[in-house]
Amino acid sequence: MSKKKIKGDEFTIIGVDGGGTHTRGALFQGKEIKAVSGAGTTRIGAVGVGEACERTLNVIIDLCTQSKTEVHQIDAVVIGLAGVWLEEEKMRAATLLKTLGRTQNYEFNDIIVTSDAEIALEGAFAGGDGVITIVGTGSIALGKIDGKLVRCGGWGVELDDEGSGAWIGREGLTAVVRSIDGRGKKTSLTKEVENLYPSINLEKPRTIVRAYNEGAFKYHMFTPYVMRCAENGDEVAKEIIDRSAQHLIELPQALKPHFKKKTPVALMGGIIDNDTLLSKLLIKKIKKDKGLNLVEAKGTALNGTHSIGVKLIEDGMEDYK
Repeated sequence: MSKKKIKGDEFTIIGVDGGGTHTRGALFQGKEIKAVSGAGTTRIGAVGVGEACERTLNVIIDLCTQSKTEVHQIDAVVIGLAGVWLEEEKMRAATLLKTLGRTQNYEFNDIIVTSDAEIALEGAFAGGDGVITIVGTGSIALGKIDGKLVRCGGWGVELDDEGSGAWIGREGLTAVVRSIDGRGKKTSLTKEVENLYPSINLEKPRTIVRAYNEGAFKYHMFTPYVMRCAENGDEVAKEIIDRSAQHLIELPQALKPHFKKKTPVALMGGIIDNDTLLSKLLIKKIKKDKGLNLVEAKGTALNGTHSIGVKLIEDGMEDYK
């Protein structure tokens, strides 16, 4: 952080929301956003810590370039990366970002790396108590009660993430191969799988496996087709979406014991933002649960990065006096 005396409305903060599918960044001057930028996934489990940090740095540099902001004018950089939970992971990513920055003459001092879920929680409740259920490529419920974080889910699609976009896509693909084998019901999803990649040919079903092994598509890329088939009445797709909603309601329900009163729950994530059949089913289930109170999120994950950045700066305000 630059050693100057700053008023609260003069802070320059960069925030990055690194999700499992998309990465979004914003440069704030005071509360006003002066520049926005984006990239693909920065989920370390998907692309590795090196690539995740390089993509994040590119977003930061683009924000500075767009806004004509010099590095010494930046008071704090707050980054939330998907799947980052352990303190050593956060420190490693922050250290690598500083190192990569120096190679391009970007000398960052105050930089913090945390999980994308934590910045989303901060934004949703403006730092207050409550629970967010995030439904995107992955799925997780994260809550804060009396300053303590509690969580459920978010284990990654390799182990869990039931109900998430990746889970829906995988279940849809499983339904397709079961149908091809004659083990499962016929479904309109079977024809849709050819839209995933040009080399997939249902006359040669093993081309599905080859395309996946070659990295031609990811599970979540099939999710929009599952959604569409479900909305069009396909029984197999509808059953997948129904199961997804049931898995997702279990997340905030598992956190209810931590709250003395009715648990406030805000929904976030791409599947929620797009007003899908799944989001409607999940909202219905939450409203039916007498122990949960569905509320609107007060802000976005990027708002959360700004809030954390302000706190980070103000905690060190003694340095300016």
